[in-house]
This record gives sequence, structure tokens and C-alpha cells, in this order.
Amino acid sequence: MTGSRTHTLFSFGTLMDERVQTALFGRAVPISPASLAGYTTRPLKITDPAVIAASGLDVHLILERRLGASVEGAVLHLTDEELAAADAYEVDDYTRRRVVLSSGESTWAYLDAKPLRPAERIVIVGDSIAYGRCDPRGGWAGHLAAAHIAGNEAERRLFNLAVPGSTLADVGEQTPALLAARRPDTLLVAAGINDSAVPLAAAEAAADAHADGAADFTQLTGSLDALAATALGHNARLVVAGPSWLDEDRTRDYEGLRFTRARALALRAFLRAWCEANHIDHLDLWEPLRERTDLLVDGLHPTAEGHRALYEHLDAVGR
Repeated sequence: MTGSRTHTLFSFGTLMDERVQTALFGRAVPISPASLAGYTTRPLKITDPAVIAASGLDVHLILERRLGASVEGAVLHLTDEELAAADAYEVDDYTRRRVVLSSGESTWAYLDAKPLRPAERIVIVGDSIAYGRCDPRGGWAGHLAAAHIAGNEAERRLFNLAVPGSTLADVGEQTPALLAARRPDTLLVAAGINDSAVPLAAAEAAADAHADGAADFTQLTGSLDALAATALGHNARLVVAGPSWLDEDRTRDYEGLRFTRARALALRAFLRAWCEANHIDHLDLWEPLRERTDLLVDGLHPTAEGHRALYEHLDAVGR
């Protein structure tokens, strides 16, 4: 264990059991009492024989958001190797994400692997596609709002604060002032296609210079880092969605911008890599519209049917 870092992990279930700790880590690990505000728990049926054997239980608990509630548990102090063992122990229904304890300490916890399923209060920020342009029903976000609120009219809320034309830089700057009054537990950032666009003059200059068109999106890291910090500051879970597929033949010259599939794919790869590196949820929206140009009004914005397809995909992977 020499040179290994120490990590803190909030547990509200079987990982507090010394028998489970000994089975996983070879020792009983240091723990301290802690609570997690804004959450409650629900039972989860376990079918993995190894997990059942280690815990002695075929029903574990999983966290769910609930304004005003709290979950009592403990913070475990783990080495790198022990944290990896804990990851291996948790079944696919769980994923490790950052949370803020009632004490104000940031720590790891195992949350529902489907990030929108346990949500109670969702805030959406993004651009015109998240806004619902070209769909009088409010686009995929409108469908999500209807389904989410119908599940619990008294407690659930969804606020769509998307602004047409926004980039991730815009979202990163504008979002902090929008959250306090809405008390979100989930911040859904719709990373639209605007971040992949190139002004026509720059695109034509690159073409004249025979540039390879390689896209560098590392400048977006600061905006995403800021959004992650903003979400954590509100004890909200950050979820990054997008981008969606585009028809390059119909979007080449759009309102002074040039959109290409190569750059959109590069943005998609960058977002996926950033989310993986930072233990943030990424909901990929590329496949539902891929090669379905009939579901795009102008090669970029989905039709009403296209928005419906995006919602159904997002519902399947996120809820």
C-alpha cells in the first residue's frame, strides 16, 4: 500500500459491514459516521452470486433524490486498490460519482447508473435543439418533462433553461446564477452542435490552405470543469448529453457557420473522453438520428418526429 492515495467513499449499505470489508479489502477499513442530504433510498434486487455471497443479501439499497430527506451512513477511507475493489463489487446498476455530504465534504458515492432515473428536480441548459426548436411540443426536453413530472406531480420538477445559439462557454457562464432558486438535484447540459461550428471565413481559409480539418476542443475543458464545479456546489449530478447527428450536405452554410460531420464526431469523442476521465455521465444522442435526414428540418434541427426519437433514446439510456 506504500504510495497509494487515500480516497473517501460514502456508504449507506453493505460496504459498512466489516465482513464485506474483510472479503473485499482483506481488512476492516477506517470509517466515520456521515449523512447525505437530499437523498433517500429504495431497495434493489441483486442477482450477482458473488455479490450475494459477499454481503449475504439479495436486496441492497440504492440512492434516490428527495428534497428535504437525508441518508445516514459512513465514510470509508480506502486506498487506490481498495477503491478499485469496491468498484468491482458494485453491480452494473451502480456507478461511482461525486457527492457533497451534509458536512460539506465532497466524497465518492455509488449512485444509480441511469442518471435521470433517481432525479427529482432537473435543470436543462443548452442550445436551440435542447430548447425544442421546430417542435411546438418543446422538443425532446418537453417529452422528458411530461414523462418526468407525470411520475410524481407533487414532487418532481423540470426546468428547461436552454437558449438558442448557446455554446458550452455561454452555458458555463450563465448557469451558476440560474440554479439556486430552482434547487436542482440534476443538471443536464445539452452539449449542442454549436461548439463544433466554424465561421465560414475560417472554414474557407482552411480549405484554401488544404488544412486537414482536425478539431481541437480542449478549449471547452474549462467550461465543462466550471459546470462540474457548479453542479457539485449545489449537490447536483452533472449529466452531459449530445451531440446529435447532422446531415452535412444540408448544413454546410448555415447562418454564417460551417458544420461538418467530422467536427461533430470529434466533439462527440471529446465529450465522451472528458466525461469518462471526470466520472461524469454522458448520454450519447448521435445514434437516434444517424442517417435519418428525414428527421431533420434543415440538416441540423430535428423535426417533431426527430425530437421524439431523441427523447425515446434518452429515456432508454437515462431513465
